[in-house]
Amino acid sequence: MSAKTRVIYELPADLDQSRLPKHIAVIMDGNGRWAKRRGLPRTMGHRRGVDALKEALRCCRDWGVQALTAYAFSTENWGRPLEEVDFLMALFERVLMRELREMMEEEVQIQFVGNLTALPQSLQKKIEYSMEETKTNKGILFTIATNYGGRQEILTACREIANQVKQGFIQPEDIDETLFEQHLYTAGMCHPDLLIRTSGELRISNFLLWQLAYAEIYVTDTLWPDFDHQELHLALSSYQKRERRFGKV
Repeated sequence: MSAKTRVIYELPADLDQSRLPKHIAVIMDGNGRWAKRRGLPRTMGHRRGVDALKEALRCCRDWGVQALTAYAFSTENWGRPLEEVDFLMALFERVLMRELREMMEEEVQIQFVGNLTALPQSLQKKIEYSMEETKTNKGILFTIATNYGGRQEILTACREIANQVKQGFIQPEDIDETLFEQHLYTAGMCHPDLLIRTSGELRISNFLLWQLAYAEIYVTDTLWPDFDHQELHLALSSYQKRERRFGKV
């Protein structure tokens, strides 16, 4: 389906366009459980999860959300069965190439964050290609956290800054939040306003530990493959009912 013929998601009437989050982050949990409940292999849950992510991305773009960041593969996910990890790596490649044309048509800028050097070479090449092809798109920033861990990200930033101090490029007193953020994978991105976690789990699972400091958190029991535009509507309705004080009165 091309961008010209696809479904356009109209902003629900009860949502205030001016109070939408600029940046939504999602922990897409529950693919395996979704498949297990249906007597299907876990791989089918991951396939259906891709469809749910496409719908969420299109809703965000159509409704005016500026950025969507999805937790696709954590540093801990390497501990899953080898056949599942291999399937996920291959799935990332297939989806990137299959969806790139539509991403271009819909002005989606693709960005990957994480320790990408540990990924298969063929996937690294497709990631580099997709980021280069879409870098000037202005519709929405779509960030995929792959081989990502929040602790790893912070440690990497600390090592880089320590090395600069060691070489005399900066002094310890030069280190502040602005400088620190320049060394994160997400350098230059605005912090998420809203974190959505599916499947009812009440944890952030090593995701964007620095960036989520003042994000609103929305947890739903819905499994990720069943998360659709109506579920996103519920999350945004909850977000707009909250008063964000950022530690102030």
